[in-house]
Amino acid sequence: MMISELKIYNFRRFKSVDGAPGLKITFHKGLNALIGENDSGKTAVIDALKLVLLTQSNEYIRPTDEDFHKSTNGDVCSEFKIDCTITEFTQNEAKNFIEYLMFKKNGHKVEYTIELHYRAWKEGYKIFQELRVGDIDDGVLIDGKARDLLKAVYLKPLRDAEREMSSGRSSRISQILLNHPVFKDKKEHVILDIFQEANEKIEDYFTDDEEGKHILQTIRDNLESFNDKGQASNAELKTSDIQLKAILESLSLNAPEINPGLGELNLLFIAAELLLLKDDTDGGMKLALIEELEAHLHPQAQLRLISYLQNEYNENDVQIIISTHSPILASKINLKNLILMKDGFGYDLAEERTGLQKGDYLFLQRFLDSTKANLFFAKGIIMVEGDAENILIPVIADILGYPLEKYGISIVNVGSTAFLRYSGIMVRKDGNLIGIPVSVITDCDVRPYDVDLVTKEKKFNEKIDESKQAEKEKNEKYTNGSVRGFTSPRWTLEYCIAMSCLSEDFHQSVHYGKKIQNAREYISLTNEKITEANQEVEKEAEQWKDLPQWKTAYEIYSLMLGEDGKSSLKAIVAQCLASVLRWKISVIPDGLAQEKMFDLDLYGLKTDDQKTSELKSEIERNQFLSYIVKAIKYAAGEAV
Repeated sequence: MMISELKIYNFRRFKSVDGAPGLKITFHKGLNALIGENDSGKTAVIDALKLVLLTQSNEYIRPTDEDFHKSTNGDVCSEFKIDCTITEFTQNEAKNFIEYLMFKKNGHKVEYTIELHYRAWKEGYKIFQELRVGDIDDGVLIDGKARDLLKAVYLKPLRDAEREMSSGRSSRISQILLNHPVFKDKKEHVILDIFQEANEKIEDYFTDDEEGKHILQTIRDNLESFNDKGQASNAELKTSDIQLKAILESLSLNAPEINPGLGELNLLFIAAELLLLKDDTDGGMKLALIEELEAHLHPQAQLRLISYLQNEYNENDVQIIISTHSPILASKINLKNLILMKDGFGYDLAEERTGLQKGDYLFLQRFLDSTKANLFFAKGIIMVEGDAENILIPVIADILGYPLEKYGISIVNVGSTAFLRYSGIMVRKDGNLIGIPVSVITDCDVRPYDVDLVTKEKKFNEKIDESKQAEKEKNEKYTNGSVRGFTSPRWTLEYCIAMSCLSEDFHQSVHYGKKIQNAREYISLTNEKITEANQEVEKEAEQWKDLPQWKTAYEIYSLMLGEDGKSSLKAIVAQCLASVLRWKISVIPDGLAQEKMFDLDLYGLKTDDQKTSELKSEIERNQFLSYIVKAIKYAAGEAV
């Protein structure tokens, strides 16, 4: 059996409106991963399930005042509800819940369902709770064995694995073992026989061995001295009564290494907890709730663990629901198993829910790495097609007053052919909008020339109309739901920059990039090389002064291109331009040479507000950069 649906009403941030649930989530077999930024509701989902099901560690779980939804004006709800639908019963599981099951025939197959309805309410200062099963209005209370079999395995965040695995009264390791089929409800066990034999040998030591006999006789002699004359002075050393629970409570689970780290201990803890999922034969709930699976684990360990969980449990009767903040885990988990939490909603990313096709899932399974997986934890997303955009847009955003990290915006470099594959993640088939604005920045790719098929010569043309048409078509292509396309008004990003107010800076950066590329190693520029580059810029600017703007832009842009029309310089030039722009808006300490702009952390310099404001105004007014400006503002949540 498995949790197939969860509905929450007025629990914490999930407010019910007009009787509709504040949150509704569909779960799958196998692994389910709750992802999203902080305070998106991941922990609330786990806690809601704990209230309904309880845990196998028998934690004290009761509703508190903080669980009741509080509105922005301070009003607090007096009641909250949680509904759970349980489906996919095996025959062995169904027999334990026969009086609570609802039956539905699907062809020749009978499907079993349980509807659990949890309610908590306030009366004065007291909080009451109940769990009913069946009809939402007149269901019956569930208790006894059936209630116990619904308990889930729960691993808390920032778990203290060393303490959990230590010996002691009602220790976690003893609870795990006592609930394992090998030990559960066993009156007799080979371990009891082993301890009985050991106890008998210990008692024989004090009656048969000379050392032991001497100790016991000394005690008897002392006792005789204490007692009245004629009072019996016999004494015996006996071992404690043997109980399986006490024996298991004396056990601890440790790693063989000397002083194992938190990571190893957490893996050991998880391995032990999973015992209750794999080997349960009682027909109980095989569900694990794991918060922050990545806790105390380095990236490689995270990957190994999630790969094991996904492969081992995805196709059997075990269900695992995890929450995570880790892009590494998010990138490794199959996209169809992710549930994106955003603004109080849970968005299932299964194929039937998103704007993706089956082939897209196969593609993303291969290419959605940890860097791109940042999109799941962002407040806004900017998708770009190359390294140049990836480098330059954060700098332009800073100048505009929209630092990406402050606005929670992630840049995702997807490559020119994969926009729809990635943006489709944020598109819903039902037309609902995920509250994450996605800006797709792309090139119109209309070259300012035609190539003669015979002579191979270039015939130059500004191609304004063709560019506008391509811009319109691409914007429409990439705009869907909360995803919007922002296409360059001319050829490429670099070409638009060359036509913009940043033309001179870009021209310099191209020559700086060429100096760096031609060096034996990618090293910083010297003042001498910077001077040489600036002189070349001045010379070329003089040569091109009579050319139209678009043709000058081509000449600058073509400096980056090889004979094949491609460029290996784009990323280097973009990095140079980023440094030039940061240098322009910074307060430069006296004596700091210009060459330092390429190897100094310019973010460590104070920003000149006046210079920044002037450059910002120039960028915002420029028609060739307006699409970048709009894309940044849209990702930041502004209407454009």
